[in-house]
Amino acid sequence: MSAASKRSVVDAIGPAVIGNVATLRAANDLGRLRVLHVGKYYPPVPGGMERVLQLLCEHERRVTDSEVLVVNTSHRTIRETWHGVPVTRVARLAAIGSVGVCPTFPWELRRSRVDLHVIHEPNPLALVSDFVARQSGPIVVWYHSEVLRPAWKYRLMYRPFLKRVLDRAARVVVSSPNIAAHAAELQAYRDKCVVIPFGVELARFDLAASISTRARAIRSRHAGPLVLFVGRLVPYKGVSVLIDALRQVDATAFVVGAGPLDQVLREQALTAGISDRVFFSGEVDERELLALYHACDMLVLPSVTHAEAFGMVQIEAMACGKPVISTNLPSGVPWVNQHGETGLVVTPGDAAALGEAIATLAGNEPMRQRMGLAARRRVEREFTAVRMAERTVALYHEVAAGS
Repeated sequence: MSAASKRSVVDAIGPAVIGNVATLRAANDLGRLRVLHVGKYYPPVPGGMERVLQLLCEHERRVTDSEVLVVNTSHRTIRETWHGVPVTRVARLAAIGSVGVCPTFPWELRRSRVDLHVIHEPNPLALVSDFVARQSGPIVVWYHSEVLRPAWKYRLMYRPFLKRVLDRAARVVVSSPNIAAHAAELQAYRDKCVVIPFGVELARFDLAASISTRARAIRSRHAGPLVLFVGRLVPYKGVSVLIDALRQVDATAFVVGAGPLDQVLREQALTAGISDRVFFSGEVDERELLALYHACDMLVLPSVTHAEAFGMVQIEAMACGKPVISTNLPSGVPWVNQHGETGLVVTPGDAAALGEAIATLAGNEPMRQRMGLAARRRVEREFTAVRMAERTVALYHEVAAGS
């Protein structure tokens, strides 16, 4: 195939979603590329960024020789195949926050022999290793979210390495047009930005008999409507706003997740006099989470800062046919959940508006059903793992062709 033909595989570059991309079978006709994904961690280590990386690689492996380079959680370097994907987990000597200290990471990066590198950002170790290893080959940056750090630390210790990688990147992948439009570090690179939304495996969210039984049991023990939150209990998630909102609406809430604010939020619910209808479930297994998705009447994602770049839990709830209430952040969150169609979008930090939105959905079953159906259709149309892989493979071939 000619370079011109390969360039036509992807026909929408810039801050808009790639459309009319080649199927995985058509991409395979272009020849198998060797692609190295440079991430932070990889499953079974939990995390949204890790889950996206896993889904990408497992689906790409049908037509692309995708491999993974990440940090290990131990002092050993391990080379293994995880669910069909070759993964190198580099020995970690220590950790500074969530960043691994891995002296041999630059060497592992330099010794890779691939057609294309994909750096998943934020990832300070990968950025520094790319500099130390003096990498110069084709590169794609997958920009998952902005980095929120003290300004002076960011300017001195992060931005120079990120700028070097963005300067030489052939493309910068973002999960929504909003990130390309609002992320400060991407403004000089808008012409490189390509929107490829995150995706999920739809079959995972089908209502199996055992999940249905558990969902009915949950509903039978709690008076509706049932409100669900899923995420880490950290300030930017806005769970404190949700608790305030629940004071004005008669609803039961399940708070799924763990984090440093756990006890603070429990005490807030107790002080507010609603601890009898706010249940802190902690981290739950996948079966219980699916049951809660199907049992709830709505998912609420009350995040208050753009640290919430996309909100994968929105897609998961939408895949279960549930409406979502989220916030109007300068990120992908309100792009995923479209106001008036798949759910409602309110002002961040506004407990009164959030409470009103919960009451609106709680009191209108036809609206919940209509929005839930639209939510499921939106996931089927835009947010599947297969489409995510199709779009990325097409992009890899475009970059490899030099266009």
